[in-house]
Amino acid sequence: MRFKCLVLDHDETVVQSEVSVGYPFFCKHLSVIRPGVTVDVEEYITDCHTIGFLEMCVEKFHFTPQELDEEHALWMEHIRTNIPDPFPGIGKIIHRQKASGGLVCVVSHSSIENISRDYMTHFGMLPDAIYGWDLPKHQRKPNTFPLLSIMEKYNLKPKDILVVDDSKLAWEMAAPLGVKTAFAAWGKKDFPALSQEMKKICSYTFNSTKELEKFLFD
Repeated sequence: MRFKCLVLDHDETVVQSEVSVGYPFFCKHLSVIRPGVTVDVEEYITDCHTIGFLEMCVEKFHFTPQELDEEHALWMEHIRTNIPDPFPGIGKIIHRQKASGGLVCVVSHSSIENISRDYMTHFGMLPDAIYGWDLPKHQRKPNTFPLLSIMEKYNLKPKDILVVDDSKLAWEMAAPLGVKTAFAAWGKKDFPALSQEMKKICSYTFNSTKELEKFLFD
């Protein structure tokens, strides 16, 4: 076990959800509240990657607070019956980390309900801690709060943690604390420009879950 604690993102790191579930839902919802306004998948993924989903909704599509609440409620209803598949091999990493005595925490913009459901469905277990969309906005990734909370709760130092994520927001969260970030490149294979940026700023890049598993345990 190379790191005492793995801090995993959820969407497009553990589960395949953005393109197959998140993007189609957002397009359908956008067509209702902003008739005639469209967004292509590359723009959607890029904005979620660089500024975050909430910021995209407000800055680019001018969602009101009421519209944001409505979107979230509809999304929660939608995702309850649309369970994304995990990336092949990620479950083995999670189980090996736990079997080695390590921690698995999740820092994500998904909700605790969704993350818990996916872990129980696919891996038969829950993470040690989840820091998701349920947090106040000022405590969500890329704020450093989740990592500071994990370090305090489990008495960890920055060197004990590896953040595994496909988005720049994770690096923005981890870098100020000296925590290393691994780019989950398997979630961005169809987006070379984003991948190139992540490869430059992250401590490590893994093109497959198998590569990450070998690095962590072998």
